[in-house]
Amino acid sequence: MAGGKLSARQKMINLMYLVFIAMIAMTMSKEVLSAFGLMDQKFDRANTLAANSNEGILKQLETQAEEKPEQFAAPNEKAKQISIISDEFYKFLDGVKSNDIVKLGGYELENGVLPYEEMDKGDKLDEYWFSGDKLTKRGQEIIDRIEKYKSDIKAVLPNEGKWQPVITSFEERFSTSKVENNDGKKIDWLNYHFQGFPAIASYTKLTAMQNDIKATETNIYNGFLGNLVSDATSLKNYQAIVLADKSAFFAGEKFQGRVVLGKYANVVPTKMTVAGKEIDLTNAIDSTGAARLDFNVGNVGEHDIKGKFTFLEDGKPLEIDIQGNYVVVPRPNSATISADKMNVVYRGVPNPMTISFAGVPDNKVNASASGLKKAGGVGKYIMNPGSGKEVTINVTATLDDGSAARDSKTFRIKDIPKPTGKIAGLPSGTLPRNNVEIGTVKAELEDFDFDLPLNVTGFKFKVPGQATVRVSGSKLNGQAKAALRKAKRGDAVQIFDIKSKANSSVNIKPASPIVIELAN
Repeated sequence: MAGGKLSARQKMINLMYLVFIAMIAMTMSKEVLSAFGLMDQKFDRANTLAANSNEGILKQLETQAEEKPEQFAAPNEKAKQISIISDEFYKFLDGVKSNDIVKLGGYELENGVLPYEEMDKGDKLDEYWFSGDKLTKRGQEIIDRIEKYKSDIKAVLPNEGKWQPVITSFEERFSTSKVENNDGKKIDWLNYHFQGFPAIASYTKLTAMQNDIKATETNIYNGFLGNLVSDATSLKNYQAIVLADKSAFFAGEKFQGRVVLGKYANVVPTKMTVAGKEIDLTNAIDSTGAARLDFNVGNVGEHDIKGKFTFLEDGKPLEIDIQGNYVVVPRPNSATISADKMNVVYRGVPNPMTISFAGVPDNKVNASASGLKKAGGVGKYIMNPGSGKEVTINVTATLDDGSAARDSKTFRIKDIPKPTGKIAGLPSGTLPRNNVEIGTVKAELEDFDFDLPLNVTGFKFKVPGQATVRVSGSKLNGQAKAALRKAKRGDAVQIFDIKSKANSSVNIKPASPIVIELAN
C-alpha cells in the first residue's frame, strides 16, 4: 500500500491506515485466541466421549458376531479394520499438532494447557508447510495422509446402495478440493484453511478433523450393526419422476404414464441382463451409477424392454426387475415432394403405388379404393383405375392404443396418351420407295412412364391422285403397293388412322399420321 508512484501524502495516509488496523487486531486478539482455545477444549472432550461410545459399539458388534456369525462376522471384521485405519490417522494428527504447531512454535504447556493467548502467530507453520504458492514436502505429506485415510476407509466399506449416503458424506467431510474465496478465486485446500492463520486456529482445526474421524467411525459402526440412518430416508432427497407408458406418442394422442417418488442411487451394479442377454458393464456405467443400454431396435412398432438389474446388499446379490418399452418409427430416408396437379393414375395399365402411415407398421395399415390391390412388399400396391375421372384412396391405421387414424388422397384418372405413328423408324421424312413398300408401320408411346408395347392392327394408305387404301395389319398389302408404284418421285404419301392394341383390353387412341416424301 505504501509502494508504487504514490505521493508522500498518500503514502503517509496508507501507513496510518495499516497502523490503525494493527491496533484493532491487538485489541481483539486475546479474546479471539481464547475463543479458539475454548473451542479446542470442547472438541477434545467430544472426541473422548466419542471414543468411549465407539468402543462400546465395537464390543456390541463383537458380541453379535459370536451369536450370529453368518450375519455379523464379516461386518465385525470390517469394523476392526475401520478402527485401525482411524486410530492411525488420529494419532498422525496428534503428532502434527504437537510437532508442527506446539514444538516448532516454541509453546510450552502450563499445567497441561496450551497458552492460547500467546499462539497468535502462524509463521512457523507457514514456513514448514508452504513455499510461496506451493506446498513443501511436509505440506504435501499432510494432503497425502488425508487422501490415504479416505481411500483406506472406502476400500473397506461395502459398495452397496444403502452405504452410498455414508460414503458421500465421508468424502465431503474430508474433501481436499480447492476452495473459492470471497474474491471468487480458487485456493488450494491446505492454503485456504491454514496459511496465514494464528497457531491456535490451525491447532483447533486439526482437533476438529479428529472429531470428524470419530463421527465417521460412529456412522460406520452403526451401519455394520444394521442401524444405518442417514438423509437417504428423508423425502426431501427424493424427486418426482415421470414414467411414460411408452417412449413415443403421436400428435393428438393422449399422454399416458405415471408419476412416482424416487431417487437416483449412485450405486454400481454387479450384473445386468436384458432380453436374456448379459450386458458388459465395463464401460457402460456413468458417474451416477446409471447403466447405459446399447442395442439394435426392432421393427416399426412398440417393443418391451425386460431384464434384471443385480446389486450387492448385505453381501448378497439383490435382483431388481427391469421393465420398460419403446416405440420404433420409420427412419426418414426421403422427402415427401408432390406436384399438386400431377396426382395422376392411368387407365388400362397397372399403376404401382407405395402407401404407408408414419410410425405405424405395415400390418396395421389398410388402404382401399376402386381398382386397388395389395402387391408384394411392405406398403406396395397396384392400382387399376376403372371408369370416371377421379379415384380416392382411403387409408386407415390402427395405433398402439387401439385407436384409428385416417387419411385419404384423390388421384385424377387419365387415358393412355395418343401414340406416335412410325415407319422405318421415322414419324415423317424422306424415304426410298422400296423402304416404304417393305416397311412396318408402328405405334409407339413416347415419353410414357409405363412399358406398354402396342401392336398395329390396321391403317389407311393414301397416294396423291389415287384412292385411299384400307390395310389390315402393320405392312402394306398388294393394293397399297400397287398404288405406291404409281406415285411419282417427290410425292408425299400418307399413312393415317393407325389403329393399335395393347396386351390389355384398353382402347388406344389412333396414332399420329405419317407423311413420307418419296426419294425415287
